[in-house]
Amino acid sequence: MADPAVLKQLRETLNGLEDRGFRRRPVLPFGVEAVDSRLVGAGLRLDALHEVAPAGPDMAEDCAASLFMGGIAARAWGPVLWAVQRRDLFAPGLSQVGLDHKRLIYAEARDDAELLAVMEEALRHRGLGAVIGEVKRADMTATRRLQLAAEGGRTIALLMKRNVREGQDPIGMPSAAVTRWRIGCAPSTPLPVEGVGRHRWRVELARQKGGEGFTQILEACDATGRCALPAKLADRPAAAGGAARRAA
Repeated sequence: MADPAVLKQLRETLNGLEDRGFRRRPVLPFGVEAVDSRLVGAGLRLDALHEVAPAGPDMAEDCAASLFMGGIAARAWGPVLWAVQRRDLFAPGLSQVGLDHKRLIYAEARDDAELLAVMEEALRHRGLGAVIGEVKRADMTATRRLQLAAEGGRTIALLMKRNVREGQDPIGMPSAAVTRWRIGCAPSTPLPVEGVGRHRWRVELARQKGGEGFTQILEACDATGRCALPAKLADRPAAAGGAARRAA
């Protein structure tokens, strides 16, 4: 018969592993059942790296990807660090998705390597709600470092891979990111009263660890940073449609 003391120690060890396991890690849900139900853990892991890319090279889809990240950061706790290589972020546009400028800390880097180093250092700080960075390229080694820096904390890491040229897939190369998203613009349906279309996005989860990808048409983030299914348009506040970036 097994020694009770040994069994007790084994249970404590297993409980400790479970507490650190994937399912027990903190997540940030979208609040949209059609999305959360398909995500492993029913939301975005806070202690993880997530990649986002515009579905195409034009400015409209670049803005959609930026606002998608801004909405996620708006729903996270605490200050948000946004690292860029060019000064084209448009604060009023980000405020429309709930990301107040008072929460934002901007960091300007000279190149991808410096920006990734800034992100890694910020993630290890543990005092930020979200760390966002924009690069042209980040290989497996770089993304693994970001993922390791995020693990064990509650700071979500969002890495935007911008289109370098038309026809190139920004998230085509291997990555350690837990989820990888493509965000594009979708046709909007005019509303009878306002006479203008609501902004909609084609949100594609290209890959997630431990689960399958999917595509969903969503209403753009509102002033609380939340998306919605198009069928719920009439029941929600106006969605944000402002630009997230300044024209070059």
